Amino acid sequence: MTSDPITLLVNGDRQIASSPVTLPDFLQNQGFNLRLIAVEYNGEILHRQFWPETQLQNGDRLEVVTIVGGG
Repeated sequence: MTSDPITLLVNGDRQIASSPVTLPDFLQNQGFNLRLIAVEYNGEILHRQFWPETQLQNGDRLEVVTIVGGG
């Protein structure tokens, strides 16, 4: 396993991560609560069931939206 850095675009900001890294691991390391977010991965909504098998690659684009409850 290597730990070569990769560059990602997360909500419009450049982020550096070690590779290999899965989507859930990266999101948790960024401080997101996985139960309260939705993720767009390279322009497509990524269903939660696919998160664990999604290995982030250099140049990937993520849009992370926090789900807010209220009334």
